Amino acid sequence: MSNRRVVFVVGSGRSGTSTMSGTLQTLGMNVPQPEVMADSTNPKGFGEPQWVVDLHQELLARSGVQVSDARPRAWLEAGKLSADHAVRERVSEWLESQFAEGGDELVIKDPRAAWFMGLWRASADRCDATSSFVTMLRPVTEVIGSKKKYYDQRTGDVTRTAAWVNMMLHTERATRGEARRFVRYGDLLADWTQPVFALGEAFDLTAVKTAMANDIAQVHKFIDPSLRRVTLTWDDVEVPASLRDLAEETWQTLDGLADEGGDTESAHQHSDQLRVAYDEMYADAEAFAHSTALAARREGATAARRELESAPSKVSSTRGADRVPHSVRALVPEGARRSLRKALNRQRGRDA
Repeated sequence: MSNRRVVFVVGSGRSGTSTMSGTLQTLGMNVPQPEVMADSTNPKGFGEPQWVVDLHQELLARSGVQVSDARPRAWLEAGKLSADHAVRERVSEWLESQFAEGGDELVIKDPRAAWFMGLWRASADRCDATSSFVTMLRPVTEVIGSKKKYYDQRTGDVTRTAAWVNMMLHTERATRGEARRFVRYGDLLADWTQPVFALGEAFDLTAVKTAMANDIAQVHKFIDPSLRRVTLTWDDVEVPASLRDLAEETWQTLDGLADEGGDTESAHQHSDQLRVAYDEMYADAEAFAHSTALAARREGATAARRELESAPSKVSSTRGADRVPHSVRALVPEGARRSLRKALNRQRGRDA
């Protein structure tokens, strides 16, 4: 039996995934190099392999999925690439090289990985490695508050809350039946030894089980409870009551999975019910917003048409469409773009 192990640290961003990855690395597991550089949003470091982050960004762009995507169908779009043979071959080759260079126990951490867990699981199997999953848990209000503080301010509370529900419920479903553990960020900060050494036993991680006193001392220095700098409650988050209630129930259900013996069939069924409820809520929201989406499309088409009409008619080296900002062109239906191109070509023919 192979001694190869790969631990995937998953969960929403700002939930303590970096702290968990850094802890396992300090105890002797290998985070593939080079890593994403630390910055002011994560001064202790991200514990993320740069190659993995670059891969996920590429795959998300190809599938049209955002890092924090609230759409239930986004999982289907990302899943198409997870099943792509060429992508699996590429990931398997990289993973094999990391085992050859860094030893038998790897840590792969990136919040984007949740979209591609099937890809990573299949690639680990190809490398004859045992996969296990650590899902980090932090109250949704704290996650939202932390993202508001450190990330793009254009994303509102409603979108962030919905994306968290979508991400966490599907992460639970995607790891079900696998070797997995749920760890509360608060528990990791309060006394990291209990959840981490429990992981070592559950996943049979030699580096964790045989950690030396110096390694343990270094983890005590690494984990800084003061880094939990955001502690919002629902009083601080502006979302509709129905979404708030669903998100809170989702949190309570996931939080229970972290209890000893809490990962039960009953909890799985409740999670499935919540996922169905969220899908229905999102479908209702899309139906309500349909007119707004159509209006945005019309506005985009009008803006593109005006841009084309205002452009000089005799331009030999640059197409009119190329002068329209991409963000505007993306809003124009393909049929409308074709019509505009034909009209522009006819005008060029008359001017020639």
